[in-house]
Amino acid sequence: MKSSTKKIYVAAFIVLLLIFDQSLKFYIKTHYFLGETHNVLGHWFQLSFVENEGMAWGWKFGGSFGKIILTLFRLFAVIWGTFYISKLIRKKARTGFIICVALIYAGAAGNLIDSLFYGLIFNASDYDLQNVAHFLPKGGGYASFLHGRVVDMLHFNLIDTFLPNWVPYYGGTRFTFFDPVFNLADSYISISFFILIIFQKSLFGEKK
Repeated sequence: MKSSTKKIYVAAFIVLLLIFDQSLKFYIKTHYFLGETHNVLGHWFQLSFVENEGMAWGWKFGGSFGKIILTLFRLFAVIWGTFYISKLIRKKARTGFIICVALIYAGAAGNLIDSLFYGLIFNASDYDLQNVAHFLPKGGGYASFLHGRVVDMLHFNLIDTFLPNWVPYYGGTRFTFFDPVFNLADSYISISFFILIIFQKSLFGEKK
């Protein structure tokens, strides 16, 4: 396959991933109030709207300044990733590896869009008033450029139980797994890393 054709396929794949990510975020942002939760598959899988001011999986650092640094880092990563993917295609890297890099790229770009623009194009979601946000509100957005909050909604409550009393120190306490709420962009990055770790020999091996 020609490099130019492969670039088109990879670009289309990334755009498709971004459409999935942003469509779900737009739906949640405009239909759920902050903190609203609905079961999809019982309590095992829920859509639970939270907003994340920091990194993936709800991690935070550095307040407002840290938010700007994180957004600029994402922007740099996406710009660098554009050239890196082009280089991989040009050097005929393994297709599986290119797909993994494209997943990471789409994940970074998906959350970057939130950070750059969501503060400008949405008004604030509110838990107390239980009101949903509106796209391009008349009164303006809830934050300035670079200060948008990432929309998270996927919650897999796989284990929610109490530990037996015989367990040392923690007996009788509640135990839950998996607590973080995340989005599709986060999952793209995580899936890619798992694939890279599990299939590293076939993905990084030299082509004959």
